[in-house]
Amino acid sequence: MNVACPFHIVLIEPEIPPNTGSIARLCAATGTHLHLVGKLGFSIDDKHLKRAGLDYWHAVTVQRWDDFATLRAAFPEGHFWYASKKAERIYTEVTYQRGDFLVFGKESYGLPDELLAENAKSSIRIPIMHPAVRSLNLATASGIVLYEALRQTDALV
Repeated sequence: MNVACPFHIVLIEPEIPPNTGSIARLCAATGTHLHLVGKLGFSIDDKHLKRAGLDYWHAVTVQRWDDFATLRAAFPEGHFWYASKKAERIYTEVTYQRGDFLVFGKESYGLPDELLAENAKSSIRIPIMHPAVRSLNLATASGIVLYEALRQTDALV
């Protein structure tokens, strides 16, 4: 895999330390940059966060942002995909490019409705087959979308 041209996973206000730790481990394994945005539901020093990431934290590029607007302004040419169960398009129906940003919302709510409305053409969803299931785990969803992006860009070895 070409780690010189990674993808970016953006977590907006993540709430559950083990999810963020698992996503950090995913990022370490794939050379993906991790962006943590807004108020976190835990401390970066949280033992559960570190345990879930095991000893891979040194291998992850992590950036903290006060808000999403600041992150967007820092990457004016960046292409952002917004993952939500409310989106029309399925995550496999879009074309990813290396360097894309994969944006996920907080576990309890997802992404804000305004953000999704403003970015409807760049919003994607993972189909859920059973009506009793509201959503997938944040770490699971991140892995599904990231590995599709890696597959499409021939980044898998």
